Amino acid sequence: MRRVMSRDLGAVRSRLKGKSRFRGANRSAKPAGMSKQYWLMKSEPDAYAWDQLVRDGTGIWDGVRNHTAKLNMMAMKVGDQALFYHSNIGKECVGIMEITEASFPDPTADKGSPWVVVRVAPVRALAHPVTLAAIKADPKLADMDLIRQSRLSVGRVTPAEWSHILKKSETAAG
Repeated sequence: MRRVMSRDLGAVRSRLKGKSRFRGANRSAKPAGMSKQYWLMKSEPDAYAWDQLVRDGTGIWDGVRNHTAKLNMMAMKVGDQALFYHSNIGKECVGIMEITEASFPDPTADKGSPWVVVRVAPVRALAHPVTLAAIKADPKLADMDLIRQSRLSVGRVTPAEWSHILKKSETAAG
């Protein structure tokens, strides 16, 4: 039986240090302990819109079939908040949701699959939607997952990005 030796992780890290595909310390993919985390969750408004979530009062965020998005959903805790983002049509942040139940198996997926859902509830609509164009035009938001990984349906939002987007939503030009 051949034994596989583990790599010297220190050497690998030093070689990869500074590569743009790796997040900085303030952009860790690991949960931030017990503190509240912020997210952006995309939905096509013709499939499930903000207004439908408000009417329903609560819902499960299902149908996610991307491993990075799945890992983000698995990192969500009850009390975390997320921006509801209309993708494809509108392309704008329209509301704030709260995670009301941590991840559990996706009932729309095949039995035994790795996919998960979280339960969300609407908190409030943004006073004014914040468009993708406005986010892209703002240098303070240039490092958002929404910009860096545009196809990711569930991404992290830093506390600074969260505050900035909420501030932008206060004005119609947002």
